[in-house]
Amino acid sequence: MKVIVLADYEAVSKEAARLVEEKVSENDQLVLGLATGSTPLGLYENLIDGYKTRGISYQNVKTINLDEYLGLEKDHPESYHTFMVEKLFKHIDIARENTFIPDGQPSSIEAECARYEKVMNRVGPINLQILGIGSNGHIGFNEPGTDPESETHVVELNDSTRKDNAQFFNSIEEVPTHAITLGIQNILKSDKIILLASGKKKAEAIKILLEKNVSASFPASYLWNHPNVTVIVDEDAYQLVRQKQ
Repeated sequence: MKVIVLADYEAVSKEAARLVEEKVSENDQLVLGLATGSTPLGLYENLIDGYKTRGISYQNVKTINLDEYLGLEKDHPESYHTFMVEKLFKHIDIARENTFIPDGQPSSIEAECARYEKVMNRVGPINLQILGIGSNGHIGFNEPGTDPESETHVVELNDSTRKDNAQFFNSIEEVPTHAITLGIQNILKSDKIILLASGKKKAEAIKILLEKNVSASFPASYLWNHPNVTVIVDEDAYQLVRQKQ
């Protein structure tokens, strides 16, 4: 696991964008695994800038999103479909048919998990997976206790996860209780993984991750089982590790 420590969120976002653009330039048919939430916003802003000012094209790139809230319509303001369109897709030249996100309102949850697993197998493997990290160590929506052999599945969101995500809703009551997510195995099948973390709120999670104790109680620790992981953090997120050095 390679760890890059930079000054602040802006620097983290720029470095992540540089690595993504490098991969897209090497392979214009890259399969890119995408995350949502506040952490990758700066990355997406930089990718939009790269498309507009540096001529980086996403015409042939395919994207596979990690997860989606269960129960939200695609056009709900807080669905991850809406997030990805508003924060990235509508600003670059990616073909919408090449973007894949779980359906949050499937007629059959079982069938949707199976469908998305087929998408993974047909479109993938993911060449470059972008991850954030939850305060409790979740990656995607794989909460503590998730089976390391898990593939696409439905998860009940922990209270801490719902509280963290309440900032995007009017109240915590509006935050969905369940989500569809790629499993640990799906993530670990990626060729390369970049995990981003910024801010003091992520400092404890980064400290635990870098202690190298692989455990179901902290799903991000399974990343130690992958041969090509880069963790990009700012000084605030790295502060507890720095204190131990």
